[in-house]
Amino acid sequence: MDKDNLRDIANRKDIEYLMREFYKKALNDSEIGAFFTEISQISLEEHIPHISDFWEQQLFYTGNYKKNVLQIHQNLHYKKAMEKIHFDTWLKLFTTTVDNNFSGTKAHLMKTRAQSIATVIRLKIH
Repeated sequence: MDKDNLRDIANRKDIEYLMREFYKKALNDSEIGAFFTEISQISLEEHIPHISDFWEQQLFYTGNYKKNVLQIHQNLHYKKAMEKIHFDTWLKLFTTTVDNNFSGTKAHLMKTRAQSIATVIRLKIH
């Protein structure tokens, strides 16, 4: 798809699509894949609804996400140290996935929030 003709993120269906596209890359990434496949051993079918709740709340203020995202990442950090390179890799993959699929105000907001969240979590777990 021509990147100039991308539309903005409009709804939960778009978020779920984006999360599936992101995890296709993240699960196989040499830097961060193990956090998903070995450390947390996520089931995508269980994880996608939760992470979609999180991003739907971030973009559309739905209020559906009830988990403590910081605590989740602190627990992972105790199992395997999460270093700056891991956050940088996650952010690069996430941003690239957004850029390859969407463009507009919500897409920009999602990337900005991802940057802020990654920075805060990284600082708080260390």
